[in-house]
Amino acid sequence: MADPNSRTGVKYSTPEIQTFADQTHAPHDAALERAFRAPDQHDMPAIQLGVSESRLLTLLMQLIAAKKVVEIGTLAGYSALRLARGLAPGGKVWTFEIEPSYAQIARDNIAAAGFTSSTIEVRLAPALQGLTEIEAHGPFDAVFIDADKAGYPEYARWAKQHLRRGGLLIGDNSYYFGQLLDADGPEAARMREFHAYVSEHFDSVCIPTPDGMVLAIVP
Repeated sequence: MADPNSRTGVKYSTPEIQTFADQTHAPHDAALERAFRAPDQHDMPAIQLGVSESRLLTLLMQLIAAKKVVEIGTLAGYSALRLARGLAPGGKVWTFEIEPSYAQIARDNIAAAGFTSSTIEVRLAPALQGLTEIEAHGPFDAVFIDADKAGYPEYARWAKQHLRRGGLLIGDNSYYFGQLLDADGPEAARMREFHAYVSEHFDSVCIPTPDGMVLAIVP
């Protein structure tokens, strides 16, 4: 029998259940494990996607037969690997990182996974500047945002202009670490602006992952 409490916010996930689901549906091989563990080994913030959320990226890319994908926020390259593993043959991921040491760690992890820059290209640049440099490669099939939260509205506007019809916009941390409704927080206000823009210009939903993931389609 279904439990109606889940409709009122009761959550049934536990660390043990999440680990079981991760290992069953989204297991790591050596390359993914290396990228996932890189932040702990290189004094980087451990803010990469969770295991199942990253596997969702792979499946979404497969569903739309993605060939041209943009990632904003590379970190150690973990989510870029997941995106790339869902690409159609001949596809490419352009991923943007602002911290030089992180970009190099990502490149090393990508190479260790057997990918070259022809499939995953790590670009060292502020995203809004770097995005203008790849516009000629568009329109794109998907844009994944996992970077500075204040920049989300601008990244969404860029995505709307450069995604194909039916293309996907994906935004992680859309609950803004539980502070989305903070009336006094300027970054929270920017994240609410992101939600408002996406809901107006895309067909969208916010998936209730631990910190929220907006998924939107260009109509």
